[in-house]
Amino acid sequence: MIDRAVIESLVPHAGAMCLWDEVVAWDAQRIRLRSNGHRDPAHPLRSHGQLRAIHLCEYGAQAMAVHGGLIAREAGATAPPGMLVALRGVDLQCTRIDDLPGQLECEAEVLVAGEGAQQYRFTLRHDGTVLAEGRAAVMLQPQEKPA
Repeated sequence: MIDRAVIESLVPHAGAMCLWDEVVAWDAQRIRLRSNGHRDPAHPLRSHGQLRAIHLCEYGAQAMAVHGGLIAREAGATAPPGMLVALRGVDLQCTRIDDLPGQLECEAEVLVAGEGAQQYRFTLRHDGTVLAEGRAAVMLQPQEKPA
């Protein structure tokens, strides 16, 4: 299992904005993660006392970032920063998540991985029930090639 400290070393998200607590499993095509932070009253994405289901898209996007970071680390590199550019086929099965008692779980799977872009499918669950699923695309910043 990979803990939060390692996750934070792999992604640009730090402190409370790093949404994942642990990586349960991963390989070259997919990653499974868990989080407990959705119940935190100080969650940085909360507004009007609630954490809405739409924020599960950010959880999915961060799962992609963690996966990319792990793949890059395995290759002896650092993952390039990326920008979320599209969400497709997002299906939300709830309205809020801050009132869910157990852990959030996510599985993200690579659909397309290129030098300048990635696309993943993500599914988020709570206690085995699907909360959200969809696809996300990220554009990666070009990395400088060594001279």
